[in-house]
Amino acid sequence: MILLKNGIVHTMESAPFTGDVLIDGASILAVAARLDAPDAERIDASGCHVIPGIIDAHCHIGMWEDGMGEEGADGNECSDPITPQMRAIDGLNPFDPCFDEAVAAGITTVVTGPGSANVIGGQFAALKTHGRTIEERLIQAPIAMKAAVGENPKRVYGDQKATPYTRMAIAALFRKALTDAQEYQTALDEASRDPGKKPERDLALEALLPVLKGELLMKIHAHRADDILTALRLAREFNLKISIEHCTEGHLIADVLKEQTDALCAGVILGPLLSDRAKIELRNLSYRAPKTLFDAGVEFALMTDHPVIPIQYLPVCAGLMVREGLDEETALACITKNAARVVGLSERIGRIAPGCDADIAIYSGHPFDYRARCITTIINGRVVYSKKA
Repeated sequence: MILLKNGIVHTMESAPFTGDVLIDGASILAVAARLDAPDAERIDASGCHVIPGIIDAHCHIGMWEDGMGEEGADGNECSDPITPQMRAIDGLNPFDPCFDEAVAAGITTVVTGPGSANVIGGQFAALKTHGRTIEERLIQAPIAMKAAVGENPKRVYGDQKATPYTRMAIAALFRKALTDAQEYQTALDEASRDPGKKPERDLALEALLPVLKGELLMKIHAHRADDILTALRLAREFNLKISIEHCTEGHLIADVLKEQTDALCAGVILGPLLSDRAKIELRNLSYRAPKTLFDAGVEFALMTDHPVIPIQYLPVCAGLMVREGLDEETALACITKNAARVVGLSERIGRIAPGCDADIAIYSGHPFDYRARCITTIINGRVVYSKKA
């Protein structure tokens, strides 16, 4: 057992308070103003902020390895615009040094996977940031299917003189892939009654079946307002469970997002915001977006899109939202509770509550204070990082 004593505890379920957290094995056992466990290892958190382990709900850590150039770039299979059979766990390197930097910043969970070159790019995975192997770290794979609309597939395949050249073609390819998967499911259903009709196994179409059934989240990369609306249109057509990734111009249609995401969408994963306007789609990038979305009632998480923003700066990105008008607890929720909810892991992570995974970061000051540093990171009930303030 581990007993954290006298910290400023942010449970993400109520207002912060000074109190204790008791960890038993890999789970949180109790949270209260005062707890006692004589046999537990004690960690004095007096004056420190105790927060849930931070979650990056959309990144590419391990897929583009730090300092490796093309040799370490394994996130985009640019040979075909439709590759749902690609799996992040087969391409990411758990020994990427950026995982250590994530741990040292109190980031305990990452949702990582393919990039946005393809209309349908493959399967994301959710994993803890510490452990010897992917299997040791794994929370869930697949956690989501990646799709993309807009500039990136146009550029990648336009440069190859191949489809898609246009946004029309992107949507058409998306529809064809999902329609083919529907037909594949029909053939499988028929084969269950008549084994002689069993179709040849197709791993790409097979990977899309849980998406069609609403069992697997589809992360749709969309920056521009019109691309966001296209993503929502496609979701309606196939009754998909989606999240809007990036949502750079979402603040321009915040009222529409509120109306349509309540019914169609698991949520918005905003960002990266601490970035330059490297392409046309980003011309309306603004740090005012989070407050605008919040005021419209749109719940969102925050991402780094690592390596676009180095993952250890996720708390910095959240802190800048406070400077632009968001309150501290809402901003903290964007990298803890909200992030867990949008990817379907809120029963396990994102909160300090009995039964949740014992993933905790202890900061010497408020995590949005640039002078504060993470001094202890706990993952699955084990202290995996410790540094004096």
